[in-house]
Amino acid sequence: MSPVRIGINAALLLVIFTIQETVISRIYLPITGFSFYLTSVLLLVLLENRTGAVILGFAAGIILDLSPSSESPFGQWALILTAVAYIIAVNAESIDELISRPVGLGIFVAIGASLSLIAYLLMDSLLGQPTGTFGRDTIVIAGNFLWTMFASPFLAPLFLAFRKATIGSRERI
Repeated sequence: MSPVRIGINAALLLVIFTIQETVISRIYLPITGFSFYLTSVLLLVLLENRTGAVILGFAAGIILDLSPSSESPFGQWALILTAVAYIIAVNAESIDELISRPVGLGIFVAIGASLSLIAYLLMDSLLGQPTGTFGRDTIVIAGNFLWTMFASPFLAPLFLAFRKATIGSRERI
């Protein structure tokens, strides 16, 4: 991943984060909310190689850590999204056939988003941060899983077109 693409992807993530905070988080969805930002990050991670995925996960985590609405310690989201991006990048190469189908892609991204949220809750409990009740946290993760699984196949072509438009000639080889 070239430095130019890192900057372009970071700018895209900032725009997506702004959309998430200003529009999507204000929409009432049945069950619970939907993390457009987390879904977008994981879809972009799926399109990158291992190194690019880890860099993208770290940049996405830093953006979440710098959020004014974040009450977690600085670096928590960066660590979580870097680890999840690495896990997804390693496994995406081995199950490429599964993610080429819309339902498989939706399930894979939804599992990644749920893994991120579970890791966040576990790290919060390790750091002594207050979390919600077990029942409410379970409902939030399950609802996010369902909405992510539904939205991922529709968002994937947009991010694929973005990646094709921003990829350099060296990376096409």
